[in-house]
Amino acid sequence: MNSLRGASVVLRPVAHADIETLDRIVREPEVAAWWSVPDDYRHMLALVVDGEVIGAIQFDEETDPEFRHASIDIFLTTRRHGQGLGTDAVRTLARWLIHERGHHRLTIDPATANTAAIRSYRKVGFKPVGIMRAYGRDYRTGGWADGLLMDLLADELT
Repeated sequence: MNSLRGASVVLRPVAHADIETLDRIVREPEVAAWWSVPDDYRHMLALVVDGEVIGAIQFDEETDPEFRHASIDIFLTTRRHGQGLGTDAVRTLARWLIHERGHHRLTIDPATANTAAIRSYRKVGFKPVGIMRAYGRDYRTGGWADGLLMDLLADELT
């Protein structure tokens, strides 16, 4: 994949020069509440606005024809929250996964307490499917947190 262009963002493969910036972003308290530090940023796409790396987005594909779908995860720097950039990035990647990779269904799984993320994903067209109890580690408490499974069918992309 080369780069993907959204309304405001560019998604491109992470370069070696991006790793320090992404590592700093993922350690910001508001980001670290939802993300652990990845082992390897190179399997992600850098989220770039006006030449500045402001976060990363990743996807995973289930290729079994019986269950084919893709999932998405994203983080961006706290100072760019609430500007619609995460929504634009998720929408841009979703379009590519549907139109170029042929997926009919996408999933995303924010923590139930991450209301800003849930609101953003709803704007793209993701719908709640159900609560996954004690789904992921709560990095603030060290305990387990519930996750909200959301999905998007290809014809629901907004």
